Amino acid sequence: MNDVNLTRLPAADPSRAYRYRDGLYAADLVTAALVHLDFFTWLAAHPSDLAGICRHFSFAERPADVMMTLFTANGFVACGEGVFSVTESGRAYLVAESAWSLAPYYRSLKDRPVTKDYLKVLTTGKPANWGGYEEDDAADWHRSMEDEGFARQFTAAMDCRGVLLGPAMAKVLDLSRCSRLLDIGGGSGIYACSLVANHPHLKATVFDQASVEKIARVRVAELGFAEQVDVRVGDMLKGELPGGYDLHLYSNVLHDWDLPEVRQLLATSFRALEPGGTLIIHDAFINADKSGPLPVAEYSALLMHSTQGKCYSTKEYQELAMEAGFRGFSFQTTAADRGVMTAGKP
Repeated sequence: MNDVNLTRLPAADPSRAYRYRDGLYAADLVTAALVHLDFFTWLAAHPSDLAGICRHFSFAERPADVMMTLFTANGFVACGEGVFSVTESGRAYLVAESAWSLAPYYRSLKDRPVTKDYLKVLTTGKPANWGGYEEDDAADWHRSMEDEGFARQFTAAMDCRGVLLGPAMAKVLDLSRCSRLLDIGGGSGIYACSLVANHPHLKATVFDQASVEKIARVRVAELGFAEQVDVRVGDMLKGELPGGYDLHLYSNVLHDWDLPEVRQLLATSFRALEPGGTLIIHDAFINADKSGPLPVAEYSALLMHSTQGKCYSTKEYQELAMEAGFRGFSFQTTAADRGVMTAGKP
């Protein structure tokens, strides 16, 4: 991949190829709710808000929110004034008493490992093992990233995604007033390199944990940006971020974490960012009303399974960033169901 040109985008639409991978676990979440929990039969008889659903099924809030967003985006349920109810489609095909119920059709899939994982994730709120593997009960994604071998494999996967997503992000941003970028949780450095390639006046630092440092240095050099992009080791969740930067980037990072960590990261960024600086959140965004889009709701199901996070809505991100002190928000779509939100530090 040494011939990658980060100022160029492919002509072909990448959406279908991305969506198969990103939406891989959504069917397992539907199966868990339909077959193991008979969820739609209960909800048809008991329209409820999210808190009521959590009380009845002993669900944790984060996974329940992801599940209801997925079902809303599919048109299985609708939400009015905070209360979820089963739609006509849901009643026809997902309620047990219906003559057209598909529960028996799904039942043959009930013992899939990821389907059974969801029963635990929904009640505990804790992520399952990455990929549904069973070797080590403690090996969730965040712990696995402390292992250099896993970090290398995972970072390579995210790097190949970033070859498209990074330039698509960079091309919609006006960064003419910024000079120094801190790419927080920057992985291989593909997003920092993409911004520098498209905004050559920028200097950038990739900030990530020790297991990723060597991977990032090698990749940045391969891409030809060793003079403009350096790498700094640190833990974004421990202590303060380095100062002296007027541009902070969280690219596909915040979606790996639950609300307390997202709040912490945004507050830490606000303190460290230079006055007048810019925050960039590059991610897959749920609509403000959490009605979709469906591909992002499906991707959120994967994140809910394997990380502590989910896909947040544009409204949630804006409220969290405002709470930290940021102002002046804008949002643009980019490529493959992603988008970019910016905000300023007064």
